[in-house]
Amino acid sequence: MSAGSVPASDAAGYTVRAVAERLGIPTATLRSWNRRYQIGPAQDRPGRHRLYSETDIAVLERMLTLIRGGASPAGAAAAARGPALALGDRDALLTAAFALETGTVSALVESHIRAYGVVDTWEGLCRPAFAEIVARQGGGEGCVDVEHLLSWCIAAAMQRTNPPVGTASAVLACTSGETHALPLDVLRAALAERGVGARMLGPDVPSAALVDALARHTKPAAVLLWSQRESTALTSAVRACLAAGAQVFAGGPGWDDVILPDGAERVESLEGAVDRLR
Repeated sequence: MSAGSVPASDAAGYTVRAVAERLGIPTATLRSWNRRYQIGPAQDRPGRHRLYSETDIAVLERMLTLIRGGASPAGAAAAARGPALALGDRDALLTAAFALETGTVSALVESHIRAYGVVDTWEGLCRPAFAEIVARQGGGEGCVDVEHLLSWCIAAAMQRTNPPVGTASAVLACTSGETHALPLDVLRAALAERGVGARMLGPDVPSAALVDALARHTKPAAVLLWSQRESTALTSAVRACLAAGAQVFAGGPGWDDVILPDGAERVESLEGAVDRLR
């Protein structure tokens, strides 16, 4: 840190010049952000410097990260400044998603997770946002790109939630041919939030690979098989896991009309899957 980054006083904070040098941005940009987005010191003190605290600088660093990730300054400021979205308030999330502002979408999802947890974020924010996008697609609006971007951002946010090391006790996998792995990312994060680890195999997992993964456990494992479509709801995968000694759970709408082999259990919700796997 340069000499200019020394606080103006022990109690007051940092001058705009010191913060600009520390962050590597012009002082004019800092002043503009303070004026337009209320990022930085709130007080006006005529005749004296406006001073930044470490908290102000942390918000600025987050804003810069979001901008470098593709967010607009306005969107990055809103996400970095917080607080989190109100529970279930998807307007800001959808606005950022339709603007393809990856950084802002990710920050909003992450802040909602921090404030309300994984399950409430998925059920109260993410699923309703997807439902609105799908409804707009049904009305003729071309927004498949928005759906894909939102899905990627949610998955990325969920993957940042990790359990304590050495707690993995379940295997999560999509059946062979199934590519919709986002619900498993959410389930893994919800388990991690409760201190429970899971081995995530992701999309399109062949039955033979499931058996290999289960064989790596030192004791019988639980496995959740996700299927979004009936065509990928493979009872052969269920039987293979049962034969390997696993406790098998089936999740996703693909299993709705499928008769499961004896010993397998259907889970109907995210909360239900968390309860059974923990």
